[in-house]
Amino acid sequence: MNLSRKIGLVSATSIVVANMIGAGIFTTSGLILANTHDPILLLILWFVGGIIALCGALSYGELGAAMPEAGGEYLFLAKLYHPLIGFLSGWTSLLVGFSAPIAASAIGSSEYLIQAFPNTGHLLIEATGISAAFWMKTVAIVIIMSFTILHAKGVKSGTRVQNVLTGLKVLIITVMIVAAFLSGKGDTSHFWVGTPQNTSSIWYTFGLSLMWILFAYSGWNASTYIGSEIKQPGKNLPRSLVAGTTLVIILYLLLNIVFVYAIPPDKMKGVIAVGSLAMGKLFGPSIEKLFSLMIALALFSSLSAFIIIGPRVYYAMARDHLFFKSIAKVHPAHHVPSKAIIAQGILAIVYVITGSFEQILTYMGFSLGIFPILAVFGIFILRKKANQHPTMPGYPFVPIIFILASVSILILAFLNRPLESSLAIAILILGIPVYYFFYRREHTKNIKA
Repeated sequence: MNLSRKIGLVSATSIVVANMIGAGIFTTSGLILANTHDPILLLILWFVGGIIALCGALSYGELGAAMPEAGGEYLFLAKLYHPLIGFLSGWTSLLVGFSAPIAASAIGSSEYLIQAFPNTGHLLIEATGISAAFWMKTVAIVIIMSFTILHAKGVKSGTRVQNVLTGLKVLIITVMIVAAFLSGKGDTSHFWVGTPQNTSSIWYTFGLSLMWILFAYSGWNASTYIGSEIKQPGKNLPRSLVAGTTLVIILYLLLNIVFVYAIPPDKMKGVIAVGSLAMGKLFGPSIEKLFSLMIALALFSSLSAFIIIGPRVYYAMARDHLFFKSIAKVHPAHHVPSKAIIAQGILAIVYVITGSFEQILTYMGFSLGIFPILAVFGIFILRKKANQHPTMPGYPFVPIIFILASVSILILAFLNRPLESSLAIAILILGIPVYYFFYRREHTKNIKA
């Protein structure tokens, strides 16, 4: 049974926005400021990261319109290069690209929920004698299980909830932005409190900071993973990518302005929960708790979008006989790859149990930067093979900007954090023997048949 086209432009754009706005924007700015020591530079880096993401979205719009099927980068790379390259992309998505962000979003949500209800957390710890870390991970696991079950029951109910959560997320962020500037309790002098950096290390810092920022922007390619389920994909798929990415760039820049306006730079450096801290500085502890709850709900939307998108990659891999056959099965009643959804949920829970938020974030950023470079370069191959008319504005500069910027960021990030980057590369290399295992198994089966 094939996937059916039931997702319109609004839902596709909603999935892009939901996939992008997640743990990254609410957790990384304090870490980045600790590296850059300059609020204005922080804002410039977020803008630069947004332009890179928009170049990627424009490029993927052309690829998605030419190949409107489920799978995203897996599909593009398998068709344009070789099935092995496509498989490695899907393999990385399985082990890192989706399961890890689901885990990170769930952990982020649970941390914000615990901040919203601190008394409940204290009572649980006192009554059971079990640590706060255990309860935080327990809440994260419950969140993952709940959304996995929801999306395993069908695309209609899942996207309906997704649209509501995404609308709520955008509303929460809009309220944060408007309320911050109406309060008058921030200080514009925060923007000009910068510390000069050592010029010998500044480029390494830029590379690592942009890698974290691009993690926060990751998801600009989201609707390409559900190409088989989008109505009129030639039009709606590119539009959803560009519209969703542009909206997120604007929201991210405004949110970071709010963070800097509300929080003195020395108090912001190294802080993960910058969203609730900003609201606390502007409005006091009670409002800080309220926004902790609201941000947790906002992170639900991102987690939900990852759960929708990831299984479509594993479905495409299994359909091509490069993964377990059962993963390609579409539920006869719900019309979704339910086994792939459940498998991804289990892997995300493993991440929650075994890793911390910071560990997941660090090595995930490098992994997510590799295959989009190859996919965007594939536009030149696609045009040469297909002789098609240009559909992307700014060609060839848009893909060239994306490729050069992304390669530079990966090199600088590797030099800054070689251990985490090497782990990401090791995960990728591990996929090569796995690919040949499935390839030879299918080849042997065909010979016997």
